Amino acid sequence: MFDRHYKVWPKELPKTMTLPKTSVYTNLEISARRYPDHTAIIFYDAPITYRRLNEEVETLAGYLQEQGVKKGDRVLLYMQNSPQYVISYYAILRADAVVIPVNPMNRSAELEHFIADTGATVCLAGQELAGFIAPMIGDSNLDQVVVASYSTYIDPETDLDLPAEVAAPVWSRDLPGVVTWEVAMAAGYAPGPHTATPDDLAVIPYSSGTTGAPKGCMHTHRSVMATAIHRIFWNLTTPDSVQLATLPFFHVTGMTGSMNGPIAAGAASVIMTRWDRTTASRLIERYKVTGWTNIVTMAVDFLSNPDIGQYDLSSLNMIGGGGATMPSAVAEKLKRMTGLDYIEGYGLSETMAATHINPNAHPKSQCLGIPVFDVDSRIIDVDTLEEKGPGETGEIVSCGPQVTRGYWNRPSETEAAFVEIDGKQFFRTGDLGYYDEDGYFFMVDRVKRMINASGYKVWPSEVEGMMYRHPAIHEVCIISAPDPKRGETVKACIVLTPEAEGQTSAGDIIAWCKEQMATYKVPTMIDFVDQLPKSPTGKLMWRALQEEEWKEKS
Repeated sequence: MFDRHYKVWPKELPKTMTLPKTSVYTNLEISARRYPDHTAIIFYDAPITYRRLNEEVETLAGYLQEQGVKKGDRVLLYMQNSPQYVISYYAILRADAVVIPVNPMNRSAELEHFIADTGATVCLAGQELAGFIAPMIGDSNLDQVVVASYSTYIDPETDLDLPAEVAAPVWSRDLPGVVTWEVAMAAGYAPGPHTATPDDLAVIPYSSGTTGAPKGCMHTHRSVMATAIHRIFWNLTTPDSVQLATLPFFHVTGMTGSMNGPIAAGAASVIMTRWDRTTASRLIERYKVTGWTNIVTMAVDFLSNPDIGQYDLSSLNMIGGGGATMPSAVAEKLKRMTGLDYIEGYGLSETMAATHINPNAHPKSQCLGIPVFDVDSRIIDVDTLEEKGPGETGEIVSCGPQVTRGYWNRPSETEAAFVEIDGKQFFRTGDLGYYDEDGYFFMVDRVKRMINASGYKVWPSEVEGMMYRHPAIHEVCIISAPDPKRGETVKACIVLTPEAEGQTSAGDIIAWCKEQMATYKVPTMIDFVDQLPKSPTGKLMWRALQEEEWKEKS
C-alpha cells in the first residue's frame, strides 16, 4: 500500500473510510427524512426542498417502472444542469435502473451508439435536445422520450440573466413516442420497493478515450457512493454548506462534487445550466456559497472578469477542481482576492471523479494531490510495468473503491485496462506522472500526447504551464506539428489578452520562451486565435487542434 503521503494526511480525517452499504438513492431518501424543509436546490432563484425533491423522484421512478423499466435496465439522461436532471438521475436509481449520462453536445451518430450499446428504451431529455433524439424512436430499441422544459422550474421574478435553454417557452410539439415531463409527473404512479444493492450497476458514464467509439465505464452504487462520501468528508461539507454547481452533471466531477456529494450531506446546490461568470458571481454573493468545484479554464475566466471586485465572495471557504494545471499566476490572483488556495484534484470517468486531492492545509500548486481514502496509487513503466520510485516518470495506476468494474460490453479492453501489482488490480490511467518524496502526485502528460522532437521528449502541459507566466497570454494550447528535420516540432495556439492584441508578435513570444525554458521545448510555431476549442466541461480539446494540424500538413 502506498503510504508515503500519510505524513501530510489531514489530521482531522481517518486514513480509511467505511462506506455505507446502501444505494446512492438512499442518500436522498435519508436527507429528505432528516432535513425535509431544508433547501436542496436553488435554480435561478427558485428553491426546492428535500421533501419536494424526493417526492418528485418517487413520482418519476413510478412512471419509469410503468413504462417497463426494470432492475438493471439502462435509461439515457440527455439533459443540461437543471432540477429535472437531478430528479431524473435519482428517479432512475430509485427505479433500480442504471443512469446513462449523455453529453448534451452529442448528436445523431453518438446517440445511435449509446442507444445500441446500452439497449436503452427510454430517454429523459431537455427540450433543446429532444429534436435530436426523438427521430430515433421506432428506428432503434428506443420507445419513448420524456421531454423536460427547464423554464417550468425557474422563479419568474428572477433578475438573473437566463440561458436561452432556460428562458425558452415550454415544449408543446406533438411527436410519436414523446411525452412531456408534466404529463409523466401528473400520471402519479408510485414505484415498487427499492431493491438496488451496493454491487448493482448505478451509472455508466462514457469515456471517449483516444480511439474508437466511446466506452461505457461501469460503476456500481458502491463506486459512486465512494467518491460522494469521500468528497464531503475531505471538504468538511455539512447540511449548511452551499455548493455552486457549474460543472455539467453528465461529467463525473460535476456529478460527484456538485450533485451526489451535497445530497449525501443534506447541503444545498445552486445550479447553473450554462456557465456565465457574472451570474456565478451574483449567485455566490446572493446565496453565500461556501464551495465551488470547477475546472481550471472556468476559474481563469471567472477571475478575468473586470468587475469581479464588485462582488462579495467572502462566504467561499473552498475553491478547487482540475481538468488541467492551474497556472501559478491565476492561483496567486485567487489567493489575493479570496485568501484561498485552489485545491487541485485528479480523477477520470473510470474512477467516478477523484482518486487524488490536495490536502486543504498543505496544498501544492500544479499538483494532482495525494491518494484519498483507501486509494493505492503507483507509478509504473509504461512498457515493462516495473514500479518507479520518487521523481521517476511513468504511468499512474490506481486501485480503490471508486474504480470502474470495467467497460460495458468490452471484455478485452477491460482486461487491457488493468494490471496486477501485489495481488491487487490497478487501473491503468493512461496518464504520465510522478510522485515526490512527500507522496504528492504530479501530472506530466497523457501517454498519447508526448511530442518527440528530434528525440527530445516534450510534455505539452509543462510548456503550457510556463507560458501562462507571460502577461500577454490569456490561454494557450501546445500541440505537435510535422517538421521535416525534427520529425515533430512544438506549436503554440494562443489567445492573447485584450490589452495585448495587436501589440504582441509571434517573435516576442518565442524570444520570451527562449529565456524561460530549454531550447527544445520552445515553440517554433505560434498561431494566434480568437478562442480555443473546449469540451462541454471546459477542457481544452487539444486533440482536435492536433488532428487538424497534421491533417492540413499531410
